[in-house]
Amino acid sequence: MPRTALLRDWLDGVLSRQHPNQEFQLEPASADASFRRYFRVSLPDGNSRIVMDAPPEFEDCRPFLQVASLFAAAGVHVPVVYDKDLDHGFLLLSDLGRTTYLDALDHTTAPKLYHDANVALVRIQLASRRDILPGYDRALLERELNLFPEWYVVRHLGAVLGEDQRVMLRSVFDTLLANNLAQAQVFVHRDFHSRNLMVCDRDGASVAHNYRLNPGIIDFQDAVFGPITYDAVSLYRDAYIQWEEAEELDFVIRYWEMARQASLPVQADFHDFYRDYEWMGAQRQLKVLGIFARLCHRDGKEDYLHDMPRVMSYLRRTCERYRELRPLARLLDQLENRQVETGFTF
Repeated sequence: MPRTALLRDWLDGVLSRQHPNQEFQLEPASADASFRRYFRVSLPDGNSRIVMDAPPEFEDCRPFLQVASLFAAAGVHVPVVYDKDLDHGFLLLSDLGRTTYLDALDHTTAPKLYHDANVALVRIQLASRRDILPGYDRALLERELNLFPEWYVVRHLGAVLGEDQRVMLRSVFDTLLANNLAQAQVFVHRDFHSRNLMVCDRDGASVAHNYRLNPGIIDFQDAVFGPITYDAVSLYRDAYIQWEEAEELDFVIRYWEMARQASLPVQADFHDFYRDYEWMGAQRQLKVLGIFARLCHRDGKEDYLHDMPRVMSYLRRTCERYRELRPLARLLDQLENRQVETGFTF
């Protein structure tokens, strides 16, 4: 039986207990970069639900359920799980609305929305405990970095790295990893950005849950225990929206101050924290470039190519700023056949 028909049969059984002999409407809600699909169910009473369709041969719903429980206990706004069928990969969830942070962010709304995001992030980090979530260890960080040469360099650019280039890239990767792994460790959402944060109105909030209204947080099933700057750099060096660096600095400083006030283990000096933030960002940006290339060339999702220049601009900015990372900036110049202006150095 096709999955959509299977899903409808399951929903009929679940919803008929609450709304006997009444039909419901099912429409696509969103899709993401995995095999998961989401549908919005319009109920006869005017309310709505979200159905996650996660084919069990490709996806596992259990991490979603685990992280939802952890984050809800931390006091942040995540979907309520109303029903589940783990054998078939179906979850019935509360609907956090149609408005993402990406839809709502502008220069007027950003201070309030990002303040709320910082509060939620600090709550998640304060709830951190070891040995609960998978570790964001060297093997996983390195596997992500290797997506860059495999998918961005070879598959997307059609380039072949020479031996010297491979040695240099390996050296830069090792430098980044040493910094990433030395950072304090907390719960990490892993995609804490504008497409996964929802603007929720009061009418949609459940009074039975003790959480701040905004943001509603989704797509957290890949959460891990890892570097404390990871989610902050996901948020403020977002692949889908970019700010002038002065604005970004203001947002990041406000997170850092909030984290320090909450006694989270961030660096005591903002200069040191910002270096960690940028170096963590370089790891993420290399990964994202590889993932976007893979989504295009393997999965036919070409829309992600439009966001590559923004991600590359973040990576270049960091590599140009730090002496240890400048060899990577030169490699990017070579790969893209850019003319490099030279001048005096001191």
